[in-house]
Amino acid sequence: MTSSAPSPQLPASARLSAAPAAYPAPMYPHKATEAQHREQRIRSFQPRRGRMTKAQAGALDRGWERFGHAIDGTPLDLPAMFGGRPVTLEIGFGMGDTTAAMAAADPSAGILAADVHTPGHGNLLQFLERDGSENVRLAAGDAVILLRDMLPDASLAGLRVYFPDPWPKPKHHKRRLLQESFLELVLPRLAPGALVHCATDWEPYAEQMLAVLEASPELENLHREGDGSPWLEPEDHPAGSVPGYAPRPEWRPVTKFERAGLAKGHVVHDVLFRRR
Repeated sequence: MTSSAPSPQLPASARLSAAPAAYPAPMYPHKATEAQHREQRIRSFQPRRGRMTKAQAGALDRGWERFGHAIDGTPLDLPAMFGGRPVTLEIGFGMGDTTAAMAAADPSAGILAADVHTPGHGNLLQFLERDGSENVRLAAGDAVILLRDMLPDASLAGLRVYFPDPWPKPKHHKRRLLQESFLELVLPRLAPGALVHCATDWEPYAEQMLAVLEASPELENLHREGDGSPWLEPEDHPAGSVPGYAPRPEWRPVTKFERAGLAKGHVVHDVLFRRR
């Protein structure tokens, strides 16, 4: 791997945004390999690298070879990667603070954290280094390819999707991650009893999530009658019940996106399902 020390040949702006050589290229369709993109399709994300800090670049340089994997179509051996721990796939971990907190709180559980944001990978690696966590592996690229080509059937103990891009404009709804086609891809990878946990502060997307998950006979809503939402005022739901939605579990920390949404007056909805 390359050194984390700044290169004297590069200007400061380039040094801060450059990722280590071992880090995979972003998944732009026109640059992707055949294994990464075997067909043209609508994607739920926009590939981006963004500007990294020196600390994030250093963490990538030190930790990517050990903790990171490119989403390139190569099948993963999850038992070997996680030492036999049950593995939950988290799609879209942002800057990694929530992922790191959950990993530190339960070292017996493995987390396969997938995202396309380079600074987020570096940031999460900093947290893992700080906490000494050994139960997280990072995946860079398109989670659809990860699920389709790289994970065996019944290999996941859970799926987490927290605050995905809501794509609020009607013409962009087709880009939302939680749709029937995505669920068809996910379900075979979930072991019996696996938990599917999603959260959003965009109410129309929450309704779509709930409808898509409720429609599957292979999933059971653990809060079908509704146990309420901690973010709703009692007078709005006198019985303390929001049908279909779950309260935020204690093991899900409040995320940065969640705090921002709450500050804007948004209502946060969690949905929690179990694979039959």
